[in-house]
Amino acid sequence: MQIVIGNVLSAEDLAAVHTALKHARFVEGRATAGFAARLVKNNQQAANDRKLDAARALIAGRLMSNDVFRLAARPKTLSPLIVSRYEPGMAYGSHVDDALMQGMRTDVSFTLFLSQPDSYDGGELVIESASGEEAVKLDPGSLVAYPSTALHRVAPVTRGARLAAVGWVRSYVRDAARRELLFDLDTARRAMFTREGNSAEYDLVSKSLANLMRMWVED
Repeated sequence: MQIVIGNVLSAEDLAAVHTALKHARFVEGRATAGFAARLVKNNQQAANDRKLDAARALIAGRLMSNDVFRLAARPKTLSPLIVSRYEPGMAYGSHVDDALMQGMRTDVSFTLFLSQPDSYDGGELVIESASGEEAVKLDPGSLVAYPSTALHRVAPVTRGARLAAVGWVRSYVRDAARRELLFDLDTARRAMFTREGNSAEYDLVSKSLANLMRMWVED
């Protein structure tokens, strides 16, 4: 399942992240790519620096406390976040993310946009699927999450600078189709409760959701 989630970061959160990034040191991004992706990756990423630890922790905290993100990704573990920067002429060609990142299985990939979309040209995240390609370019503080099995790329930036935080999730539910089914069922269950309160039907849906999770969750 691919999903866009808006307002993961507030205006205050974004201001804090951008203040931290003003002092960040950006290095060649190919260092973190696999042997094949290294051939098509041309970007920069913030170096590991304690000055950015607070900003990374802020973003991770907002992700893990976001109800929609938790329902869609069912996160067990979140990878260390990478802050990437693309300047004119930079791009990331078509690739699939590594199945293991620092010993962690990757089930869900996400990009959290940090730059105003009108401050740069190009830089769309293009996610490929059997039904075609979808180009995603979001407001700062919004993210797109998608299965890590998908081929994707970042279109060339031709003006300005594109900043984003990217990361990966090891999910309690490995299979993307099962995660989508659970997301839909849980969303419907919550809407039912909001509209009607507790009921026999709500209890049956909740029972089905809980028992499907018992079947599919890897703890």
